[in-house]
Amino acid sequence: MKSLVIAEKPSVGRDIARVLGCSKGGSGFLEGKDYVVTWALGHLVELSDPESYGEQWKTWKMETLPMLPEHLEIQVIKKTGKQYQTVKAQMYRKDIGELIIATDAGREGELVARWIIKKAGVKKPMKRLWISSVTDQAIRQGFSHLKDAREYQKLYEAAVARAEADWLVGLNATRALTVKHNAQLSCGRVQTPTLAMIAKRESQIKEFRPKAYYGLKAKGSGVLWSWKSKDNSASTYSGETIKKVQEKVTNSTGTVEEIKTKDQKSYAPQLYDLTSLQQDANRMFGFSAKQTLDYMQHLYERYKVVTYPRTDSRYLTQDIVGTLPERVKACRVGSYGNLCSRLLKSPIKGGKSFVDDKKVSDHHAIIPTEQGISLSELEYGERKIYELVISRFLAALLPPCEYQQTEVTVLCQGERFSVKGKVIKKSGWQEIKGIQAEAGILPEEDEELPGNTVPGGKDEVEGNLPEFTKGQKIMFTETKITEGKTKPPLPFTEATLLAAMENPAKYMEHADKGLQKTLGETGGLGTVATRADIIEKLFNSFMIEKKDKYIHLTSKGRQVLELAPQGLTSPELTARWEQQLADIAKGKARKKDFEAEIRSYTADIVKDIAASSKTYRHDNLTGKKCPDCGKLLLEVNHKNGRMLVCQDRECGYRKTLSRTTNARCPQCHKKMELVGEGDGQRFTCVCGYREKLSAFEKRKKESGGGVSKKDVSKYMNKMKQEAKEPINNAFADAFAKLKL
Repeated sequence: MKSLVIAEKPSVGRDIARVLGCSKGGSGFLEGKDYVVTWALGHLVELSDPESYGEQWKTWKMETLPMLPEHLEIQVIKKTGKQYQTVKAQMYRKDIGELIIATDAGREGELVARWIIKKAGVKKPMKRLWISSVTDQAIRQGFSHLKDAREYQKLYEAAVARAEADWLVGLNATRALTVKHNAQLSCGRVQTPTLAMIAKRESQIKEFRPKAYYGLKAKGSGVLWSWKSKDNSASTYSGETIKKVQEKVTNSTGTVEEIKTKDQKSYAPQLYDLTSLQQDANRMFGFSAKQTLDYMQHLYERYKVVTYPRTDSRYLTQDIVGTLPERVKACRVGSYGNLCSRLLKSPIKGGKSFVDDKKVSDHHAIIPTEQGISLSELEYGERKIYELVISRFLAALLPPCEYQQTEVTVLCQGERFSVKGKVIKKSGWQEIKGIQAEAGILPEEDEELPGNTVPGGKDEVEGNLPEFTKGQKIMFTETKITEGKTKPPLPFTEATLLAAMENPAKYMEHADKGLQKTLGETGGLGTVATRADIIEKLFNSFMIEKKDKYIHLTSKGRQVLELAPQGLTSPELTARWEQQLADIAKGKARKKDFEAEIRSYTADIVKDIAASSKTYRHDNLTGKKCPDCGKLLLEVNHKNGRMLVCQDRECGYRKTLSRTTNARCPQCHKKMELVGEGDGQRFTCVCGYREKLSAFEKRKKESGGGVSKKDVSKYMNKMKQEAKEPINNAFADAFAKLKL
């Protein structure tokens, strides 16, 4: 008898087939002596549409809500139906004795395979392949340690609970809002609280009032000293206080009161999980969360050079330590070759700073695999992400940075002044920063700046300070008052929004401290695997827009927050749901109890929406009529430009007005928009600069910037493809059937 292996994607299925010796080709499967390998195309089965349950839900009416089928059914996805039939046929073969689930090792991967098996109605023994990378070595090891699929039954139940909760709450709330307000509106258990956080941040910025703060610098003995208050702050809100200090110490002599010298160590940052990688990629390269995930999937599936990307852990398990030397060998690319060779000369150990079995659940941190690759084989985005992973991995293997810090304190007229000096003794992991700079990867500081704190000013000198002795006299010959104003928090970027979704308590005010603790324990809004998609859905449904790199609510987004039931905008509620799903996966909670709670909540939110007296209005209507149906068009700011969209979802007409490009304005160097059609296309900039596309191409060619016809054609084709992509959220299919 043979075993049937079910992979999630064709690329992974073919890799497994090659390792298992399955070379006989079939339509949608590969076969060998002991194994048959087939694959899904992502999900092949989904929860059934409301329309499939009967006539009552084929039309959208408030009186037929809430939709609460006794049992939620599943259906084959039409566009991938052929592959489903292929997988089903292999499962029913008489020479297949067992099924091996080899989909992605996680909650959603479990759902992909189990729903296919359930829909097909197959009753055969099942095993589970659970691996974090798809290298040949990892596949062989995984098949030598197959698990009983029953060990993952609770994980499957959690996955079903998540899918059913989204169906019940999302579709019911969306239908209720859409019918109530005769507009394309939607809300969901994660996307709506995410909108609420963006609204909260915008409110903080709007309400912020800057406050002046003051500091004092004094020059003496060739060093710039910083004044320190009694609480050791380098600034004060009182201008009168700082002026009095200046009057006292100018041309006065102070005495060296204390000299403190300490040997310090700084340790490498933690290994990447998906969220922290997405944050860095957004800050450094402007990649969206979705782009970073896509690049990681290519590196994981196609090139097999990184481990499983959808992880929320930043630690490794002890069993990975033995593979570290091989992984370092695979990193000997580009600027990292010399460092890797040096590391390999000594035993590579797993330190407690990045190896901890207790801090790894389903998947360990993202690290390189044992399989190397030439960087020239990767496209720009893939290469940058791969180099980030390599840099963080190698940094963790290097010793800490060792430095000596000296602080000298002077007392002058009863006022304290200090200066610090820092001397690097051993660069340790910070050697990576130089390599990153050489590779074109420049780490950036977190751009978050709280609005209610006073920056103290930098009083540290890189390098040796002059020699000072206790009791030495210092004459302050020059003094200068420094002045600044507190700044409001910045609007969200994708990087900081991801951080907020992961840690909502950090960004929102809560009267109940218990709720803050709950938020911290739940892991935030959504999961590491879904946050990028949530942000994309908010862009594609025109509830948020991007101005430069910052995210802002649209009028539609603000109104959805006003119209949605208050409970559904709460991140605390959503976080609790995620915790309950985690408890179901661990066997600590029952799926049926969670489902009963969701059904009750669904009925409540439909009731709230139906009883609401609030209204929705389109404030982005244009005077232009749709050429297909005659209704007025809406002008929307898409993530990558501006677009005209018919307000009737069933009509579906849309027209691109402009696209944000990577072409830089020759005057202000900001990114320009490409507007118009055909020969009339032109670049425009916010500074007022205008240039025809033909003139731009000529200028670039003459300057050696080299925009070839092929490049332009490729770019234009990409724009056309983007224009065809869905612009609404996950409920687009449901909207397509809307009859108003």
